[in-house]
Amino acid sequence: MARKLLTLKSMKAIKKRFARYLRKNQTKCEQVIWALVRDRRFQKFKFRRQHVIEGFIADFYCHAHKLVIEVDGWIHNKHKEYDRVREEILNSKGYKVIRIKNDDVVNNLDDVIRKLEYALTLDPSPHGRGQQI
Repeated sequence: MARKLLTLKSMKAIKKRFARYLRKNQTKCEQVIWALVRDRRFQKFKFRRQHVIEGFIADFYCHAHKLVIEVDGWIHNKHKEYDRVREEILNSKGYKVIRIKNDDVVNNLDDVIRKLEYALTLDPSPHGRGQQI
């Protein structure tokens, strides 16, 4: 029985379908952040949710600042190494990555807002070097 190899094109299609699924099934904390940034509500910047970047699905993404926002729930406790490598790859491609814990969304939303405001004050990296905030 011949196995069908996944092509790059088919992998992209799978990621897009999965991102669509994630948009329809956001966590409560993702819903809070989305309500905060959608429709240019946050400092007039456009954000996308569950957006495919460099083969990864970012929870939220602001293209104008190459800013990736990750909302970390309990599952991220099991994937620390994957998250670290993923972040390194995104940083090396010029993306800034900020991580927000579910607990902070629930208990410290003002701190989350300040963190987002700070990230958006930083200049987008013109030299392909990202930074961790």
